[in-house]
Amino acid sequence: MKKVIEIQNIKRNFQVGDETVHALRGVSFNINEGEFVTIMGTSGSGKSTLLNILGCLDTPTSGEYLLDDIPVRTMSKPQRAVLRNRKIGFVFQSYNLLPKTTAVENVELPLMYNSAVSASERRRRAIESLQAVGLGDRLEHKSNQMSGGQMQRVAIARALVNNPEMIVADEPTGSLDSQSQENVLEIFKELAEAGKTVIIVTHNPEVADYADVVIKMKDGEVVETIEK
Repeated sequence: MKKVIEIQNIKRNFQVGDETVHALRGVSFNINEGEFVTIMGTSGSGKSTLLNILGCLDTPTSGEYLLDDIPVRTMSKPQRAVLRNRKIGFVFQSYNLLPKTTAVENVELPLMYNSAVSASERRRRAIESLQAVGLGDRLEHKSNQMSGGQMQRVAIARALVNNPEMIVADEPTGSLDSQSQENVLEIFKELAEAGKTVIIVTHNPEVADYADVVIKMKDGEVVETIEK
């Protein structure tokens, strides 16, 4: 299997007043293409800090992060932004959808920054993404006309519209009822089976049931890795 992510002894420190907070204390692991990975831990375990690094939103204090053999830590912010846009799709617990805007318009948004994509191409790709998550009949529905589960599926469609290699999700089922959670996790599982690399940060053990690999964190360290 192709190795997509290689994390080598990642440390991340934050200065809070006179105190240094060691959010990550030497984390190492690899993730392969098409794997469904959950990173689990309680609040303060370092999982959100790790997510930001994996998503190229932040850089480690020390250690190496290789994404498709590209060293991320030494890249500039603009370089990371380009890498992020090309390779990574984000899904958040709070959906981050524009209110009073249709599903299609929300999904089109990431393509607005790509001048090479025409308006008609944006719409075609947005519709395809929404159909892929089972919302082909909700294209013109606005955020306030949809359930939480439907809004999260719009958010997944938006993450897919650039055809990224990797989907990174932060507590994507945290606001959902049990049926909506199951529907959303099935979508993530299908994406992994189709070759996308899926990484979900969560404290919910039910999410781990769907994963190929479970990485458990505590106090900024990996304490257990379970491969199924």
